[in-house]
Amino acid sequence: MSVLCFYKTLLMRLPVKVWHFTTQTISRRIHGSQSPLYLRLSAVLAAEPLKKKKKIDPAILRLREERKRKKIEKEIKRLEKVARKLKPVDEVEVPPNILREKQFRLRTCCKVSEEKRDIRALLIKDWSRYKLQQHRTEMETIERMINSQAKALEELRTFSFDLYLKAMQPEPFEANAYTAFGPVYTPSINNFQGFDGEYNDITRRWD
Repeated sequence: MSVLCFYKTLLMRLPVKVWHFTTQTISRRIHGSQSPLYLRLSAVLAAEPLKKKKKIDPAILRLREERKRKKIEKEIKRLEKVARKLKPVDEVEVPPNILREKQFRLRTCCKVSEEKRDIRALLIKDWSRYKLQQHRTEMETIERMINSQAKALEELRTFSFDLYLKAMQPEPFEANAYTAFGPVYTPSINNFQGFDGEYNDITRRWD
């Protein structure tokens, strides 16, 4: 049974005057849907009223800003005074004994006369011309050898094509291999056993 039917049955039992007044009132408040429109729920707002901001004297604000600025300036001066120390590099640092002997190691530059400078300039030019002529001679010799080789291969091709093919084949690797044993930087150590990947790390740490 709907709500409207329930109210109608209830009104039928009331007197006529009361029933007429009640029907007019209920007809304005009752809707045909299952949930009446006059029943509404609002969201629960558990908010707190905003606190009033306290008015601060502008002079106090200026003093605070001045203190912050002075503190930052003081920190900057301290950092400039005590600069960051760099990690020392042994390969770059000069030994103290050499620094002590600096005055004895200095060499005075001898002045060269104009005649000697001219002689040196002429020697450099003569040496440059000599090396240029040597390079040209070597290039011409190599070019003549290449042309003679090409001409000999052409003659061999006309004489025997099989010999030409054999001549065009590359030589075996053993013929072109070159081995030489020359002086080394350090003398060899007899019965020396190489390290098998083990070493002692003596690097200094600067953590």
